[in-house]
Amino acid sequence: MAAALDLLKRHIAASGPVTVAEFMRLALAGEGAGYYATRDPLGSTGDFITAPEISQMFGELVGLWCVDAWERAGAPDPFLLVELGPGRGTLMADALRAAKVRPAFLSAMRLHLVEISRPLRDAQEQRLGAFHPLWHDDTTTLPEGPALIVGNEFLDALPIHQFQMTEQGWRERAVDLNNDALGWTLLSPGAQT
Repeated sequence: MAAALDLLKRHIAASGPVTVAEFMRLALAGEGAGYYATRDPLGSTGDFITAPEISQMFGELVGLWCVDAWERAGAPDPFLLVELGPGRGTLMADALRAAKVRPAFLSAMRLHLVEISRPLRDAQEQRLGAFHPLWHDDTTTLPEGPALIVGNEFLDALPIHQFQMTEQGWRERAVDLNNDALGWTLLSPGAQT
C-alpha cells in the first residue's frame, strides 16, 4: 500500500491534481504498485470472495446462458468469448465446463481475458490454458467480431468521474497534495487533467 501511495503522490506532485477517475486508475492498476496489478486479492488469504469462488453453479449457469445467447445470435464461428476482470479464472472454467453440452460452441470460441494483474494472469493460465486464452490490459486491443462479454463484479472497480454542484455550476472533483497529504479539490470549469 505504501508503494501505491508513493506512486500517487509522485504523480500528483509532477502533474498536479488528478480526477477521481485517474486516482482510482493509478491506485488500482498503477504500474508496479496498483492494488490489482500486484496481488491476488481473492479468497481467504485476500480481501474478498466473489460468487464464482463460493459455488460452481454460478459459473455453470453463466456458461449455459452463453451457449444460449450464442445460438440465438446464429452460432457465429468464430466468435469472441471475453471476460472482463476474470479473477483466478474460476467463473470461466465453470462456464466452459457447462458449455461442453454444445461442442460447436467451444470449437467456435476464441477466449479473450481482460486482466491487468500478473499474479491473476498466472492463475488464469493454470486454470484456462487448455482454451488458449489471449490476454489484454484493456478492451481497446480486443479484435473485432461477434462477441459475448462476461464481467462479474468488473464494473464495481471501474474508475469513475465525480462532480460537485457549486455556485459556479458543476465542477469535477480531483485529488491533490496539501503538505504531503492527499485531499480533495475541485477543478476549474473546463480544466483538463
